[in-house]
Amino acid sequence: MTYTTIELLGAIFFGLAVVHTFMVGRILQWAHHFPKQSLWNNVLHLLGEIEAVFAIWAALFMIIYISFEGWGAAIAYQNSLNFMEPFFIFAIMVVCSTRPVLAAARQGILFLSTAIQKIFRTPAILTDLAVVLILGPLSGSFITEPAAMTVTAFMLNSMLHKESNKLIYALIAVLFVNVSIGGALTPFAAPPILMVAHKWNWDFTFILTHFGWKSAIAVVVNTIALVLYFRREFATSCITLRDVEKRLHGSQAGIPFPVTLIHLIFLAGIVVTSHHQNAFLGIFLLFLGVATVTQRYQDTLRLKESLLVSMFLGGIIQFGAFQKWWLAPLLGNMSDLLLFKGAVGLTAITDNAALTYLGSQVEGLSEASKYALVAGAIAGGGLTIIANAPNAAGYSILSHKFPGGIKPLNLLIAALIPTAVAIFCLWVL
Repeated sequence: MTYTTIELLGAIFFGLAVVHTFMVGRILQWAHHFPKQSLWNNVLHLLGEIEAVFAIWAALFMIIYISFEGWGAAIAYQNSLNFMEPFFIFAIMVVCSTRPVLAAARQGILFLSTAIQKIFRTPAILTDLAVVLILGPLSGSFITEPAAMTVTAFMLNSMLHKESNKLIYALIAVLFVNVSIGGALTPFAAPPILMVAHKWNWDFTFILTHFGWKSAIAVVVNTIALVLYFRREFATSCITLRDVEKRLHGSQAGIPFPVTLIHLIFLAGIVVTSHHQNAFLGIFLLFLGVATVTQRYQDTLRLKESLLVSMFLGGIIQFGAFQKWWLAPLLGNMSDLLLFKGAVGLTAITDNAALTYLGSQVEGLSEASKYALVAGAIAGGGLTIIANAPNAAGYSILSHKFPGGIKPLNLLIAALIPTAVAIFCLWVL
């Protein structure tokens, strides 16, 4: 295992950033010991924002990089990076969080949920939650995982009105795991699969028959288990989608169908061009103009929150190239079962798309090893916020449900059971 000094420093700074994510809750508590708006209060609040963690450490690392390698080398390194995913998530979060898109998604899921309630006589709240947590993540296989995460998280946010710590951590854990595996029905929606599908010649049929049906079973099992276990808490802590519609109908202007249709067309355009940065950014800029024209039917665009999520992912990308020296040899020396287990664990501290990309650079992997790597990466995508890129978007939307900020260790513990279900379905079935 050979490495340069700058590669070693890149791995060290990345490790410090990972440790920092587990300390954000404690840092926010420290901030409260200082007067509001004081220098230390503001500094600690910044350090306690989980979306800013990797950007802060990436900035510090780039200062070290410049001092070691020089300005020219630093610029060349920046130019070699691909920030398409953060840009895409920024655009898709803003569009999916608009009132017309959320209203269309809510009405579609409400229609399906109502039909299920009439046929099976199931409770409205539990049925609504089950349909949201199943259909939302699985739709990520077609509208991309970031879009599915954004829409699903917003619907859950509108339904939750009172929650316990145990309930909200269990809910967000299932959401993260379901979205990570829910995009595995197609070869173009889940980032860990997208990274390797073309190189390994994995087409739609291969993905559906090897990953898709197993992932769909895991999504359904996780959701039903969550809804049944917390059925009493959900009954007292949530309102139905129909109640959400009634509340919004009384306080917001009705949205004309042409306005909704235009928004859905823009959403489709960004999704279709999601792998072509200049194209989807051009469509997004045009969308901002349309959003201004239709301001009467809009809530405030979530530009700040989307930018923070993009900054979080950009910071992770900054470190990606400096993990190859230790990660690629590690992956290459594992047996299939150990590779699967290792991928699940490594995903918790390394974005799963980066993990599969690095794995694709290892020559001579067998078909079984390739499957083990990708299956482990998507199975472990709900263990931490950094495990799967869309997780940051989901947390940004639901962050106010966590007084004092999310505690990564609590999330990790809550995600163990739904992750175990995903592991069983992807490895045993």
